[in-house]
Amino acid sequence: MSTARFPIRFTGVNKAMALLGMGPRVSYVDVGADAVEVRMGWAFRATIPVSSIRSAVEDGDRVLGWGVHGWRGTWLVNGSSGGLVRIELDLPVRAKVGFVPVRLAVLRVAVDDPAGLVAALAR
Repeated sequence: MSTARFPIRFTGVNKAMALLGMGPRVSYVDVGADAVEVRMGWAFRATIPVSSIRSAVEDGDRVLGWGVHGWRGTWLVNGSSGGLVRIELDLPVRAKVGFVPVRLAVLRVAVDDPAGLVAALAR
């Protein structure tokens, strides 16, 4: 299977994140046969084994910010309040926020095609 790329969604003034090195050209979710790569420029990166994904669902819960935010294993990576997908892991993985390693157990990520990402992760 080839890799499917899902760009992270940026709307409104959040498109200006490109000036900070976190814009649409360098922010995406790549779904491969064995792993999911998540990047938001230099600010966030994670490699998630497909076998560790417990669930992936569209997420309509409210967000209170944009960029990269997290606490206690739950991370929000977004450039928009819409298009969110919630990915829950059976086994937490290491991610990096900037250059700092963090624990990732739940990822909320805004993408241009949330239904497509959920379908790609459900295979």
